[in-house]
Amino acid sequence: MDRYDKMGGDFDMHAGGFSELIGNEQIKEHFLHAISSGKVSHCYVISGEDGLGKMTAAKAFAQTLECQAEPANRPCGVCHSCTQFLSGNHPDVIFPGHEKPTVIGVDDVRTQIIGDIQIKPYCSPYKIYIVDEAQKLSVQAQNALLKTIEEPPAYGIILLLTTNAASMLETILSRSIVLNMKPVESEAFTSYMREKGVDEDKIPTLEKFSQGNIGKGLKLAQSDDFISMIQTIMLLLKTASKMPFSELLESIAKLEEYKLSIKDCFGFMQMWYRDILIFKATRDPNLLIFAEEYSAINKVAQTCGYNEINRILEAINTASARLDANVNFQLTLELLWLTIRECQK
Repeated sequence: MDRYDKMGGDFDMHAGGFSELIGNEQIKEHFLHAISSGKVSHCYVISGEDGLGKMTAAKAFAQTLECQAEPANRPCGVCHSCTQFLSGNHPDVIFPGHEKPTVIGVDDVRTQIIGDIQIKPYCSPYKIYIVDEAQKLSVQAQNALLKTIEEPPAYGIILLLTTNAASMLETILSRSIVLNMKPVESEAFTSYMREKGVDEDKIPTLEKFSQGNIGKGLKLAQSDDFISMIQTIMLLLKTASKMPFSELLESIAKLEEYKLSIKDCFGFMQMWYRDILIFKATRDPNLLIFAEEYSAINKVAQTCGYNEINRILEAINTASARLDANVNFQLTLELLWLTIRECQK
C-alpha cells in the first residue's frame, strides 16, 4: 500500500514528516505554523478527491504533534512515539472504523470517538482521531459529534478526511479548520512517477488521465491493463461513428477484460469530450488536454453540436450509475457507445 492510498493502514513516513506530502505547500505551512505556535485546532476537515494525499497530510500532522524530539527535529522517526506511530501501534493516534460500508453511523461515533476521547492520552500530549471517508458520516453521527467538537478536552484533536466537504453539516464546518487538497503541478507529478520507477513513456498518459492526482496516477501505473485499455478506448472514440456495427459490438465485447477498471476510463472519456466542448467554444488548441489529438478533436467539434456533446457526457454518467447498480456490463457499454455513435454521425 502506498503512502497516497486512502486507507489508514501501512504507512512509511520515515523521519520525513511533511516532506512526504507532494505539493500542497499551503497546507504544510498551515500545519507547521499551528504546531510551532501552539495554536492547534481541535477539529480539521481535510477535503479532496481520493489520491490527493489527505491521509498523508493527516498522518504527518499526527506524527509531528506526538513526536518526543526537540521541536526543530520533529518528527524524528526514532523516538518511542515515532516508532509506535510508524509501526501502526500508537495508542493515542486512533483510526475509527465503521461496520457498514456506505455509512458511518451514530453508534460508531459514540463508541469510538465521543466515549473514548474522555479517556486521557496514554503516553502523549494529544489524543488524535483520524476519520477517513468522513463524507459517510450520517447526519445523526455528525450531530452527535458536534458537542465534542464544541467542547473538546484540551488534548483532543479530530481530523475528518472527506472527498466532499459539502456533505458535512455547516455547524461542523463552522467549528473546524477546513483545508482543501489540490492536484500537484506537472513537474512534481513527473518527478514522483520517476522516483517510483514508472516507465518514462507511460508518464504523459498517466498525467493526462490523473490530472495531477498522484494517488490515482500511481494506482494506474501499477495496472498492467491501463495503457492497453486507454488505447482501446481512444481508438473507439476516434472511429466509433464510422466503424461497421458488427465490428463496434466486437470491440465493446473486448472491453469486458477491463471490467474492473472500466469506470476509470469513464473519466478519461469525459476529459476527451470536455476538450471537444471547449475547443468548439473557443477554437483555442492551447486549452486542450489532448493537444496532440487536435485533428481528431477538431473533426468531432465540427460535426457534433453542443446538445450532442452534452448528451454524450450525460450518457457516460448514466453508464457509470448503471454499473454501480449492477446492470449487465455488455448492455451498459453497448447503450453508451450507441449513443456516442448516434451523436457523432
